[in-house]
Amino acid sequence: MIICMYDILCVTNRSLCKEDFLQRVEKIAACRPKGIILREKDLTEEEYKKLAEQVLKLCERYEVPCMLHSFADAAIKLGAENIHLPLHILRELDGKKKEKFKEIGASCHSVEEAQEAERLGCTYITAGHIFATDCKKGLPPRGLAFLQAVCQSVSIPVYAIGGIGSENIASVGKAGAKGACIMSGLMQCEDVEQFLRALK
Repeated sequence: MIICMYDILCVTNRSLCKEDFLQRVEKIAACRPKGIILREKDLTEEEYKKLAEQVLKLCERYEVPCMLHSFADAAIKLGAENIHLPLHILRELDGKKKEKFKEIGASCHSVEEAQEAERLGCTYITAGHIFATDCKKGLPPRGLAFLQAVCQSVSIPVYAIGGIGSENIASVGKAGAKGACIMSGLMQCEDVEQFLRALK
């Protein structure tokens, strides 16, 4: 188990992965991050459900929470406890479905969205993108002042996302974030354990 000062959520992206995707997920799960968000936006609901079934089993083996993404109905059918939703989907999710989940997260890009997500029942949010990142090429980052404003506007944990690594993770903690979401770093690094150890 890797002990980091900050909580780390891994956000998956199969297209960035240089090895078998499930092998990579297992390596990440074995290091016991705070959670793994299975974010595979190119899949149909049925394709996603099949992949999610395998990832949930892997995460369960290592006792790591897995947050399924976007497809609330598929998550409910699989008995998943955690869901991460774009805000426009969260707005449409009825109360009975929300009750099926222990943790609900949402992706937020403004103070107003963060406050709305909290009102809609989120137990945590992600805020970004904070630093320049290839995942959002050409889009200017929102920066640390934005992150601080978001953190001060809600009472639930905020996870920074976008261009975060060992060189800048301390600054997101100082801005008030509970931790960070990392996608490309964890999908592409040579050594997952070493990468996580560097996030002190």
